[in-house]
Parts: sequence; C-alpha cells; structure tokens
Amino acid sequence: MYLFITHKEKEKEKEKANPHATEAPMSAQQKRVMELKRSSLQLQNVHPNVLAKYLHRGVLYQDKDVVVINKPYGVPLRDDTGVMSIASVLPVLSKMMDGMKIKSDSQLFPCLGLEKEATGALLLARSEEAVEHICNMQRNNDVQRKYWVITVGVPVPSEGMIDIPIIEREVTGPQPHYKMALSPLFRMNDAGDGVTKVRSHREAHSAATKYRVLDSNSGCSLVELQPFTGVKHQVRVHMAFAVSCPILGDHKYSHWSKLAPQKLPERVLGKLGLEQSKTRYVPLHLHARQLIMPGASEAEINVSCPLPKYFTQTLKRLHLTLPDEKEDK
Repeated sequence: MYLFITHKEKEKEKEKANPHATEAPMSAQQKRVMELKRSSLQLQNVHPNVLAKYLHRGVLYQDKDVVVINKPYGVPLRDDTGVMSIASVLPVLSKMMDGMKIKSDSQLFPCLGLEKEATGALLLARSEEAVEHICNMQRNNDVQRKYWVITVGVPVPSEGMIDIPIIEREVTGPQPHYKMALSPLFRMNDAGDGVTKVRSHREAHSAATKYRVLDSNSGCSLVELQPFTGVKHQVRVHMAFAVSCPILGDHKYSHWSKLAPQKLPERVLGKLGLEQSKTRYVPLHLHARQLIMPGASEAEINVSCPLPKYFTQTLKRLHLTLPDEKEDK
C-alpha cells in the first residue's frame, strides 16, 4: 500500500515541527519598535536586588556625604503605590556599597528629584544632615544641573534664558486632565504694539531655564538646559510652550488640549525609521548630563553621566553630533 503525501501536507508537518520557521521576517520598522520597547521596559519589572545591582554598577561618584548614581529610564524615584522605585531599593544599595556587612548602618536618602522618564545623574545623600545641607545649597543656586535633550524643532535664538512662571491648569474636554502651563506676567496690549504687565497668579511658580543649542539637523536639535528653579516638569514646559520645540518623546506636552502620542514631522519619522502610529514607543529624550556642586573639602564635585543607548542611537539616526565629537573633526 502506497502512502501519498501532498506538498501542502508536507508544509503542515514542517510547521508543526518548527512553528516559528514560517513567520515573516521582521521589517526594519518592527525591529526599531522592538528596540524602543526593550529600552523603555529594561528595568521596570525586575527583582529589587537586580535593580540595586544595576544601580551599584552605575555609581558615578561617592564620598562620605554623597553618592551620584546613573538613573535608568522608566524607574520612579519614589512611588507610594507599591511599585518598585529607586527609593525602595536604597537600603539594599547602601548595604552593597558597604561591602554587604551584616551590621552595616549606612543609609542613602534621595535629595534632588529626577522624573520617572528621565535618565542620568541622580544625587543621593548618606545622612539626613547631608540632605538638609544639599537642599540649602540648591536654594542658593550652588548646585548646577545640566540636562541634554533632543528637541523636535530648532530653538531660535540658539541660546538664551526662559524666565516664565509655571502653573498647574486643568485641561477640559473629552479627557479632562491636569498639566503644567506657562503663566506669563505680560500680555500684548490692546493696541497690539507692546506688552502690558499683568498681576501674577498667586499659585504660579517662578521658573527660569537657560538653554543652548549644541547641534541641529534633520529638523531636530541637541540642546543643553540648565534650570535655575525646580518647578515640576519645568524644562519640558519651557521647551514645548515657550520656544515651541517639545522634547522628543514628550507625549504629555507636545499637545495642550489632548492626551495623545507626539506627532512628528514626516522628515523626522523617516530618520527615526518609524510611522506616526508607532511614535508612542519613543521614550522621553531627557538626560541629566552633568552635576556640579561644592564638595565637603575645597574640591568641587563635577560628575558627568554617559548617555543611555537609546539616546545615542537617536543622535546617530538624526545625524546630531556631540560637542566633543565636533572638536575632534
């Protein structure tokens, strides 16, 4: 008796033996989306000890009073809902830094904040007295924090100071929500040929940010920001609403009236290898690049933090050059 097997049946047998063999290869865009997803979710759902070890490997500076670590993307500094945060693993991290001694009494305290979606140099104090001292220095503008961001658009002029107060406002509509917004002290006069000072809103916070364009290309820019005040979402609001150049991946402040993924120009989408429907996967490109402050002795503490991989990949795709690379050319 002969057994006849058709070509289709052979293919089915192959599929059963190796179900992944017939899957279509991923397109360049699918690979890019997977890449962005991985960079966003890297450390958000790991065991606390894994996060503590990662932070321990990323210690940028330490002395008897302070520690500076490299904060990863997507992990909040604090979280009251039970979600893992930097603060929740500090007891384990301080023990690791003390050589895992059983009777270790060393502690670490967060003192200067950094947003969940931001990366870079995060300052921790070794005592409550050090926290108080750092907060006093911050109030006196003795602590300099410089951020690097990639913006959608090119700020004009290429450097300057944004000094516009910020206030939290409710956005009404189909999806009511709250956002930080500009609360300027001046408005155009009725004649339209000048500005008139208006009474500042009592709930507005003074906010000042110095900015400098480091490079621009493909309709985007690498910008250095130095905030002189610490208002919530300050640099994001100033870039989006004061100079109309929102930070790449800022899905909250790229629109005022709605909650939606950032809309990017076709030229930028092409460079990033994405379609508009996939921009929700683009992470916020906001990196705490440098921290400068007086040390316990006469020596100044000056710490620079390397850029995360997704940030450097975006720079390459947009053909944006780092300052030190410009000098080498």
